[in-house]
Amino acid sequence: MSDRESPPGGGERITLPLLDLITREALESEYREAHARPVDPTADPVAGRVGSRRVTAVVCAVLGVLAVTAAVQTNRNAPVDESSRAALIAQVNDRRENLALLERLRGDLRRTNDDLQVRLEQVIEEELSERNRVRRLQVRTGHLQVRGPGVRIAVDNAEGADPTQVIRDEDLTTLVNGLWQAGAEAISVNGERLTVLSAFRNRGPAILVNSQPLNPPYVVLAIGNTATLQADFANTTSGLKWLNLVHALGFEFTMDNQGSLTLPAARPATLRSVQEGLSTDRDVVDEEIAS
Repeated sequence: MSDRESPPGGGERITLPLLDLITREALESEYREAHARPVDPTADPVAGRVGSRRVTAVVCAVLGVLAVTAAVQTNRNAPVDESSRAALIAQVNDRRENLALLERLRGDLRRTNDDLQVRLEQVIEEELSERNRVRRLQVRTGHLQVRGPGVRIAVDNAEGADPTQVIRDEDLTTLVNGLWQAGAEAISVNGERLTVLSAFRNRGPAILVNSQPLNPPYVVLAIGNTATLQADFANTTSGLKWLNLVHALGFEFTMDNQGSLTLPAARPATLRSVQEGLSTDRDVVDEEIAS
C-alpha cells in the first residue's frame, strides 16, 4: 500500500470515538482469532464457549478500566479547561472595558479640541480688535506715523519786527487750537508731532514743543478734509483770533491744501511717576484720551 492510499476504514477510524474504536477493534480481533482457529472435532463445545466467555470478560474488564481512566482524566482536566475559559472570558471583558474607556477618552479629547478651536478663533478676533483699537489710540494720541491729505501752513515773523511783535508760544497755541476746532486729525510743527501732552513754551528766542526748541519759520502740517478745513478754520474762535494777529502784527502766513502729508510719530514720553495698572477701564481710558 502506497503512502497516499488510506488504510481500510481509515476515514471511519478518524471519526469514530476512542472507546467505541477500542471496543470494536478488540471484538474484531477476537472474532478473527476464533475464525482462524481450526475446528477440533474432539473439542468440547461447552469448554469452547466457556473460554470465549472468559476472553470476552477480560476484554470487557480492560474496556472498563480504559473507560474509568478516560473519565478520571476528563474530570481532572475539567477544572483546568474551565479555568482557561474563564480567563479568556475575563481577558475579553477587560479588553472591551479598555476599548470603551478609550472611546470615551477620544470623545472627550475631541470635544476639548473643538472647544479650544472655538476659543482660539475668539482670541484671534479679540487680538485683531485690540490691535485696531491700539492703532486708533496711537493715531489719536500722536504715537503713530500717519499719512493723508491736509493743509500746509508756513508762519514767520514780519520782516524787521521788534521783540514785541515776534511769534510767541500763545500765538502758536491759538493757531493749533483753531486747526483742532476745524476738524484736523493730526498736527505737527517743524516735524514735532503734537499730542495731548504737547504744550508751547517760550525759551528765549525759541519756542519749546515736546521739550524741543523750534525757531521760525514755523511749518505746521495738519491732516484733515481739504474741502472744508480752511473754511472751517476761519470760522472758529481761535482761527479768527489768529487771523487778527496776522493782520495786526504782520506775520507772514500761508495755508495751502496738500494731497498727501506725512506726519511722524511723537517722541515716546518718559514716565517718572505713572505706574501700570492704575486703571483698567477701557471706557475711562478712551474718555481721557478724547478729552
